[in-house]
Amino acid sequence: MTEDRQPSFGLMTVAGAECLRGNPPVEFRESDANCIDIGLINNMPDAALKATERQFLTLLDAAADGMVVRLTFYTLPDVPRTDAGRRHVRGAYSGVDDLWDSHLDGLIVTGTEPKAPNLKDEPYWESLIRVLEWAEHNTHSTVWSCLAAHAALLHMDGIDRRKLSDKRFGVFEYARVSDHPLMAAAPARLPMPHSRWNDLPEDALTSSGYRVLTRSEHAGVDAFVKQTKSLFVFFQGHPEYEANTLLLEYRRDIGRFLRCERETYPPMPQGYFDEETVDALTAVRERALLDRREELLAQFPTALAGERVTSPWRSAAVRVYRNWLLYMCAQKDQRLKARQSAAAARRAS
Repeated sequence: MTEDRQPSFGLMTVAGAECLRGNPPVEFRESDANCIDIGLINNMPDAALKATERQFLTLLDAAADGMVVRLTFYTLPDVPRTDAGRRHVRGAYSGVDDLWDSHLDGLIVTGTEPKAPNLKDEPYWESLIRVLEWAEHNTHSTVWSCLAAHAALLHMDGIDRRKLSDKRFGVFEYARVSDHPLMAAAPARLPMPHSRWNDLPEDALTSSGYRVLTRSEHAGVDAFVKQTKSLFVFFQGHPEYEANTLLLEYRRDIGRFLRCERETYPPMPQGYFDEETVDALTAVRERALLDRREELLAQFPTALAGERVTSPWRSAAVRVYRNWLLYMCAQKDQRLKARQSAAAARRAS
């Protein structure tokens, strides 16, 4: 199979993932501006590796209607992994060393669970910074998600995240505050899921040349961009999340409380559950606070809650990611035309 004729299906993966919609194979052509190469550097913990792959595959597949997207998985080598995690990465991911010689149009970099109070003390810090510097010079655009966004700003402009008094957890409504092309045809108000312990001050962003795209009166800034040699896009939230992702995370955190891995009972995600589900989860909380033991996790109403949660952010997320893909198509088209003009000039000389 030649490099410029690899099978695709509207969304294609190079490194081990399967078709989502089962569309007939189509050709990926390097010389076609509507064929976009993207890398996904998935740094999520082992338990979330496959879910994160699926989330971004599904989102990009929905956003890529009419475009062909080739997606390759990578991960940073210094992210701690179990034996099972390492086996999965070896079987489904390209090595990060392959990234340096690749020709990607775009890149997505996820966060991970931080372990050190200072991001510079994380074991993957040096690798992440090398990715950042490579991405600036070798992509049309790169998306930095959650912790990766915080790390990028710390390195680029010395902007340090600030600890929140409690976890920002749930679905929050954001206002669109920019006419940037990434916001084209996006709704005036965008619900967006968040799960983080830290925040970035808006005044520090604007004073350092970042352009805020969405803002919430109660939850701060979500999406923002900075144009360097590449368009860097930052999300503090998670537009890629599925409907039940916050539910499963809440259940995980309750399990950590019951196993005494955290001191306090986790806060319920805001703006997410309906009234009946809130009542059922409140009853679980009351029992857990009276009788703290791991067996109580079996009483978590996973089935009830899973039937009732929705993803009101989905259409806005697809719109923003489609705009991102369209931006890269336009940039690639300019690059291809410039090469054609240069080649024509050489032939005429």
